[in-house]
Amino acid sequence: MEFLSVIIAAFAGFAFGAVWYMILAKPWMEASGIEVGNDGRPKDGGSPVPFIMAGIAMLLVAGMMRHTFALAEITTLGKGLVSGLGIGLFFISPWIMINNAYGMRPFKLTVIDAGYATFGCAIMGLVLMLF
Repeated sequence: MEFLSVIIAAFAGFAFGAVWYMILAKPWMEASGIEVGNDGRPKDGGSPVPFIMAGIAMLLVAGMMRHTFALAEITTLGKGLVSGLGIGLFFISPWIMINNAYGMRPFKLTVIDAGYATFGCAIMGLVLMLF
């Protein structure tokens, strides 16, 4: 059952990301410097590779979260939610900020990407406690 919970949590995180970045597509593309065509879509943006990598990343994060939760005896919905939120906000988001700062990227990009990490991990933490 643990393996299934990891897959479902990873899917939930991935799905949240799809919604997050659809809503924030225009500001994200502006902040990341992606060239867009006349249709407002990224030029040369048809590769499935980023989506495959995102799916693999979600599986890795959900799997490690599940392992960490088991070791820490996190067993309730509230603790899963708060722990996931903390992982996204205090582990992943600072790393995003460091990478973007050294890459001289706009802080707006950090806020958008860190928001996804924070809320996506919170959702994954919640889902992990459902199963």
